[in-house]
Amino acid sequence: MTRAQTGSSDAAREARLLRLAALASVTTAALLVVVKLFAWWATGSVSMLASLLDSVLDGAASLLTLLAVRYALVPADREHRFGHGKAEPLAALLQACMVLGSCAFIATEAVHRLLDPVAMTAILPAVLVMVFAIAATAALTTMQGAVLKRTQSPAIHADRLHYLMDLFSNAATLVALALSALGLPLADPILALAIAAWMLFAAREILGQALDQLLDRELPTDERQLILDLACGTPGVGFVNELRTRRAGRTRHVQLTLSFDAEQSLGAAVTIAETVKNAILRRFADADVLVVLRAVHAGATLEAERHCLGSAADEKS
Repeated sequence: MTRAQTGSSDAAREARLLRLAALASVTTAALLVVVKLFAWWATGSVSMLASLLDSVLDGAASLLTLLAVRYALVPADREHRFGHGKAEPLAALLQACMVLGSCAFIATEAVHRLLDPVAMTAILPAVLVMVFAIAATAALTTMQGAVLKRTQSPAIHADRLHYLMDLFSNAATLVALALSALGLPLADPILALAIAAWMLFAAREILGQALDQLLDRELPTDERQLILDLACGTPGVGFVNELRTRRAGRTRHVQLTLSFDAEQSLGAAVTIAETVKNAILRRFADADVLVVLRAVHAGATLEAERHCLGSAADEKS
């Protein structure tokens, strides 16, 4: 199998994994909303309400993730030359806004319940529902974690953060139910406030990652350094004059300008460029790499991102 065929097969496998993870997320959220709605109706717990609202938002976010993943996987076209990858960070940004709204609602309800405590009833059914919710959420986040390792999808990452948050929310709700059964009704709103604080923390992380991609932030320093090392490790490269990088969804976009000896033939320079591109693609299989060539005469002085010591151009000069 050729390298192109292998890359195409890997991309198709990742696409299937993304769709499967997004669909599993929507299904799990719908199931949890139904069982938590029953538990809240039976108990009147504000912590249960917080957990229910969190699951409703998870369902909306999961549906948004499913739509974003499907759109992001659409190949580049004439109107979207760089592909549709930014649909994923855009979905993550909207998810963060949903979480912030949820935090405000839960905190408001918790404060009201602190000022006017209400005893809960029918605690046992609620406990059984929360145990079920924890098991379902743990299974989903385990699956999402495995998919995330393969795809590095920002939309799946944001969705998984929601469900990890659910694990804390569900555990806190179980504690609140237990303490309320022991005659400590204030534990319920206090833990609801703790859930809201955790959700706020998660929203901040999701928001930061989404904005980084939407605003075309450069790749991390270690990744840029590796790209420069790969370029300078190619015989015939004299300088890397410019390196520009960004990320859109799962795709890294890399653009670099290489200087080569002006006395070399154009064919030799193109071969150098292809060698550099293939070296980067071997390390970052999902990358979109553009290499621009610039001929340099011996003794020329250039501003360079990296002066490639030991290159053919150096030896000649």
